[in-house]
Amino acid sequence: MSKSLLYTSLLFFVCLFNASIMAQAQVAPDRLIQINGVVMTSDSLYGIPDAIVSVKNQNKGTYTSEQGVFALVCFKGDTLQFKSLGFEAKDFVVPNNIKGNTLSLVQLMSQDTFFLNETIIHALPTKENFNFAFQNLNIDDDKYELARRNSNLAMMRMLSTIMRPDGREGQAFAQKDAAYRAAYTGQQLPMNVLNPIKWGQFIEAWKRGDFRKKK
Repeated sequence: MSKSLLYTSLLFFVCLFNASIMAQAQVAPDRLIQINGVVMTSDSLYGIPDAIVSVKNQNKGTYTSEQGVFALVCFKGDTLQFKSLGFEAKDFVVPNNIKGNTLSLVQLMSQDTFFLNETIIHALPTKENFNFAFQNLNIDDDKYELARRNSNLAMMRMLSTIMRPDGREGQAFAQKDAAYRAAYTGQQLPMNVLNPIKWGQFIEAWKRGDFRKKK
């Protein structure tokens, strides 16, 4: 194959590729469509809040506002999926022959009825059994009770002796120590042999066993 024929073939394929790209660029914007809609109940026509509106088989979607209103941009021919807790899921196929790039949509959803397994409650045999079970019932503490118990002064003192400092406290201590040493740059640091606070900390550490050898 001659060089001129090779160059002509390459030029032809390049022109064909550019024409295809330009055609796709012109068609793609025309296929885009913005859907402005509202999701409502089919029986009372109330807006459904926080309903999920997604494009099928794509990682694209949104959710409705408190009034059930949503807005979404997709392509003509895509399938929209509507899902909400307590309602049957619905699909809507965006028509390909829609003129323009906007569409107003009202999607109605019906309540989904589901049944739970049967539960049978049996009474205790006697009144004495009920009184015993009621008096010895162990109910776990809720979050409020746990917070109230942990904020007790005696509990806070106990926790302060066994809990290690967290990252924030450790950083604050390191910065404070660095500032303290910087204040005595070029001279001997003061001795804490007669400091009662340091002696108290030493005695507390001795009681905790901080100086014991770890096996």
